[in-house]
Amino acid sequence: MKSVEPEVHLVARPQLDYDEVARYLADVGGQSWLERLDRGELDSELNDPQNLAEFAGRLCYRSWEPGLNPNVTRIRTDQDQYLSNLLASMHGSVLEHVTFSFVLHNVSRVATHELVRHRPGTAISQESLRFVRLTDIPFWFPDWAQDDPELMKRASEMLARMEEFQTWMAEHFDLDEEGVKFAEKKHKTSFMRRFAPEGLATGLVWSANVRTLRHTLEARTAPGAEEEIRLLFAKIGEVVSAEAPTLFGDYEITEEGAWVPKWRKV
Repeated sequence: MKSVEPEVHLVARPQLDYDEVARYLADVGGQSWLERLDRGELDSELNDPQNLAEFAGRLCYRSWEPGLNPNVTRIRTDQDQYLSNLLASMHGSVLEHVTFSFVLHNVSRVATHELVRHRPGTAISQESLRFVRLTDIPFWFPDWAQDDPELMKRASEMLARMEEFQTWMAEHFDLDEEGVKFAEKKHKTSFMRRFAPEGLATGLVWSANVRTLRHTLEARTAPGAEEEIRLLFAKIGEVVSAEAPTLFGDYEITEEGAWVPKWRKV
């Protein structure tokens, strides 16, 4: 048994093609918005997620500059103000264009079973124990469990027996013998996974758009949420708030560690 800690790795983020943006804006008459990039008011490298959200929002109202839409007479040029107003107006659809992809490493199947409840706006590719044969059982223990010597002793002994049984089954089924077809290995491995605990640490790629992230961040850091997923989403919250500080800047972190947004149902 190997003691592990849930980890979050941001592996993909939005990237705008500013040449194509410029071609579009030249056609509709919004070049001044892109000129803000040259003046350093937009950051093509660090704030692409926020630039994409603003781009999508301005397209909806053709609010690139005064005069393009006769109904629009006042243009917010400060991005923080623009995006904050977008959140306050609950114009959440434009946030769905902004997607982040994470590797969630050493998270239990307890957590991943909770995570699949949040299906809209997500994509999931999880390590398959039908194909991946277990040689050990990585496991996360919360601090309070680690402070209980008798609990840890009994839990470690039980997990060690489970690991031993996995090894025994592999030998019993001759899975490492030369000539055993992969289909046979997959068939037996699929059976063997039934004897692994739900707390087994695994990994997945989890992609979610900002609208979904805002909801899930609030729901899964709430005091009543399962403790591992609270830990996981606190880490996700730290990552996305650094990537897009304005899109997540309305959150207050309570003493209990809950992320509570000022603007809900965006």
